Amino acid sequence: MSDTTTSANRLARYQTSAHIAGVVAAVLGIVSVLLPWSYAHEPLDDVAYYGAPSPLQYNYLGLMVIVLVMFGAPLALRRKGKFRDRIAWNTGARFGGYAMLATALVAVAGIGIEAGGLVNVDPGGWIAVAAGVLATAAGLVLLPSAAPRTGTFRTPAWGQILAIAVGLAAVLFAAAYALGLTDSGAFLFYLTFALGLALTLVRVGLFGWLAQCAADNKKVLVFAAFLVAFLFPFTQNGSDANMSIATQVLFFSATALGLNIVVGMVGLLDLGYIAFLGAGAFTSASLSGSLFAHINWHPPFIVTVLISGVVSSLLGLLIGTPTLRVSGDYLAIVTLAFGEIFRITMNNLDGSDGPNITNGSNGINNVPELGLFGFNFGDPHVMLGVTIGRFANYFWLMLIVLALIMVVFVNLNRSRIGRGWVAIREDELAAEAMGVNTFGLKLLAFAGGAFLAGVAGSVKAHYDVSVTPDQYVFLESAFLLAAVVLGGMGTVMGVLVGATVLKLLPEKLRFFSDYRLMLFGLLLVFMMRFRPEGIIADERRQLEFHAEDEELAEEVEGELIAYHDHYNPDAAKTEELR
Repeated sequence: MSDTTTSANRLARYQTSAHIAGVVAAVLGIVSVLLPWSYAHEPLDDVAYYGAPSPLQYNYLGLMVIVLVMFGAPLALRRKGKFRDRIAWNTGARFGGYAMLATALVAVAGIGIEAGGLVNVDPGGWIAVAAGVLATAAGLVLLPSAAPRTGTFRTPAWGQILAIAVGLAAVLFAAAYALGLTDSGAFLFYLTFALGLALTLVRVGLFGWLAQCAADNKKVLVFAAFLVAFLFPFTQNGSDANMSIATQVLFFSATALGLNIVVGMVGLLDLGYIAFLGAGAFTSASLSGSLFAHINWHPPFIVTVLISGVVSSLLGLLIGTPTLRVSGDYLAIVTLAFGEIFRITMNNLDGSDGPNITNGSNGINNVPELGLFGFNFGDPHVMLGVTIGRFANYFWLMLIVLALIMVVFVNLNRSRIGRGWVAIREDELAAEAMGVNTFGLKLLAFAGGAFLAGVAGSVKAHYDVSVTPDQYVFLESAFLLAAVVLGGMGTVMGVLVGATVLKLLPEKLRFFSDYRLMLFGLLLVFMMRFRPEGIIADERRQLEFHAEDEELAEEVEGELIAYHDHYNPDAAKTEELR
C-alpha cells in the first residue's frame, strides 16, 4: 500500500469532524461580523460598531454563508445523489477556508497600518482571524472532491439566460463598488474577498456551469456584456475620477489586444510595441488642428483614425521586414531598440535636430476635443438624470473601438490566417515544411497588430489632450506584455482581465506606488510558477503547460462526459464512457 493511500485512509476517519469544525468556523465568522473589528473609525470603511456591520463586513458575511454551506452540505446530504456526489463540496470548503483566512488577515493588517498598531484591532477582527485559521485547518483535513462536471445540471434556455444576466449584473455591481472605494485598505480587503470568493465558486463547479451556459448562448452573452459595459457610467453618479480609470483600462485593453496577435497568436516577443500606439497618437495630434501642430490639413476624425492606423502599420512593415528573419532573444532585442529609437526620433523632430513636426520633448499640446457627427466628446450632458461627463463619452467611444478590435481578433483567430499563426507559434520549421508562408504571416501579424494600436492611439491623443514622447517608454511596453501574459496569451477575455488588473491596481493602491514594479514582478513570478497559462487560459496552452497534471486531466474528462450527457443523454452510453 502506497504512502498516499495510507494517508488518505487516515484522513478518512476525520471527515465528519472536519466538516463540523468548518461549520463552527463559519459560525464564528458570522459572529465576528456583529462585533467591532477596529477601535478607530478611520480604517477600512468604519468597522468599529457593535451590531451594525459596514458594507465590507456584509460582503464578508456573504462569504461566511457560502463557507457554511460548503462545510455543512455533506453533513446534511447523507444520501448519495447528484447534489452530494456531483458538486465538489470538499474542495469548495477548502478554498473557502483559505478565503476566510486571507480576508481576515488583510483586514487586521489594514487596521494595524491605518490606525497605528495592532492594539487598535478589536475582538471582532481577532475572532475573524481565528475562524479563518480553524476553517483552513478543517479544509486541509478534508479529502479532495472529484473534479466538478460542467453538464451535471441540464438547465433550460431561459434559466441559462437568467444566469448570464445575474452573473453580469453581479460583475457590474462589484466593479462599481470597487471603484467607489477610496481607501486603499478597503480596496485591498474587497479585492482579497472577491478573489477568494471567485476561487471558491470555481472549485465547487459553479463557474463551469456558467461557462456551459455562456457557450450555449454566445450571442446573448456578447450582447449582455456590452449592455452591462454601456450601463457602467450610470453607476458612477457623474464621478470623473472613476470614469477616467475605466476609460484608461479600455485604452490599455485595446492596445494589449493588438499585441496579443503578435505575442499570443504568433509567439513573437515584441518589446517595443508601445511605439505603434505613439505613432497613431502623434499622427492624430498632428492632424487635429491643434495650435502646436505643424500640419495644416485637418480631415474628419474617421479619416484620421484610418490614417493613424495605416501609419502605424507601415511602421510595423518597416521594422518587421528586415528583423522578422530573426527570432527569439534577437527579435526581442531588436524590437526593444526600435521602441527606444521611436521615442528618441520624436524628441529630435523639434526643428533643431530635424524637421519641426512634434515640437521635440514638449510634444503637441492643446489637442482639441474629439468631434464626431456633430457631437463634441468634451461636453457633459445629462441622461436619465445622471450627468455624463467627458470621460464617460470617451469610455463609450472606446467601448465601440474595443468591440471592433475584438471582432477582428476573433475572426482572424478562426480563419486560415489564424491557424497559420498558431502553426508558426507551435513549430515554425514544421509549419514552413508544410507550405505555410511563415515570413509573410509574421509580417502580416506585425502590421495588423500595429494597425490596431494606431487606431487606439488616435483616440488617446484627444483623450490625453497632449502627446509627448515621454509617454511612450519601454516600461509601457513591458506593462502591455505583462497584461497579455498575466491574462492569458491568445485569448480575448484573458487579455481584458490582465489589462484591467494591471491598470486598476496602481490607481487604487497608490500607497504601494513606489513598489509597483516589485509587485508586478512578484505577481508574474507567482503566475509563472502556479498558472503559467494565464488567468483565463487558452485550452491548447493549458494542456501544454500541464501535460502531466492529473487534476486537469480529470477536469477535461469531466467536460467530455458532460458534453456527452448534454447532447446524447443515453444513460447506458454515458456510464460506458465513464
